[in-house]
Amino acid sequence: MIRLGLCCIFVNAPIKFRRTTAAYQSKFSQLEQRRHLSVLCRHNAGELLKALTYCRDAGICAFRVNSQILPLITHPRQGYSMQDLPGGDDIINAFRQCGEFARRHDIRTSFHPDQFVVIASPRPEVRRKSVEELVYQAMVAEWIGADVINIHAGGAYGDKPASLKRLVAAINALPADIKSRLTLENDDRTYSPADLLPVCLETNVPLVYDVHHHHCLPDVLGVDAATQEALSTWRREPLFHISSPLDRGQRPADRRHADTIDVRDFPETWRSLNITVDVEAKAKEAAVEKLHDDLKR
Repeated sequence: MIRLGLCCIFVNAPIKFRRTTAAYQSKFSQLEQRRHLSVLCRHNAGELLKALTYCRDAGICAFRVNSQILPLITHPRQGYSMQDLPGGDDIINAFRQCGEFARRHDIRTSFHPDQFVVIASPRPEVRRKSVEELVYQAMVAEWIGADVINIHAGGAYGDKPASLKRLVAAINALPADIKSRLTLENDDRTYSPADLLPVCLETNVPLVYDVHHHHCLPDVLGVDAATQEALSTWRREPLFHISSPLDRGQRPADRRHADTIDVRDFPETWRSLNITVDVEAKAKEAAVEKLHDDLKR
């Protein structure tokens, strides 16, 4: 079975996650800030349940949760713990109810931290902040039953072998609740599947194979070979990524994502697999539903 996944937000359905900024929050007293954050977090828990309900009704079997589901929680000045917020325990329980709903309806949930999460950075401060972000996302992942926190390897910083060595060390130093969910994804500029597979094997961290990124940054592996190598790194249901280039005629492949997925971009070798495929397309839920129909045809 192919489980298609929706990424973070909706374009048509009336489901909206709310955010705020540190600049806006700083206008208010600490008590008012915490009250506002409590409202936002409670709202987002409710919207997550709506999102999962939409997925159930639309036959969408996976949902990627927005990294800012708890706004500003890791901010250096405006950050907070759930115990700081009015009704914090109730908010946690609301997220746990989302997890119960997802389990009951077999909807897989995941996280994909923002690009500033770079655990192999040569800068200690960046590494520290990256781990703080992963700690937060692992906390919410435990509440909702998410089994994937997917990251990129980051930059090469002029020395790719040294950077990959730092990446291995950083992964091995992570707390168990993060590492048990951690995955690595090949990117479109620096690290191909062939670069990351040795790291995945050494650290026992699965590879999220992004076939569009592979077209943008090819290596010695073809799509079929990369698929099989990626599958071998998983001890649970594999998760891959699909997107279509905005300009199909561009060579090498256009990094920009199209609104929907051209079914010709869906690898033939994937069709018989039991995998999750996150659909990275600008049309969001409409793109997932279109791809579902196209694959059936």
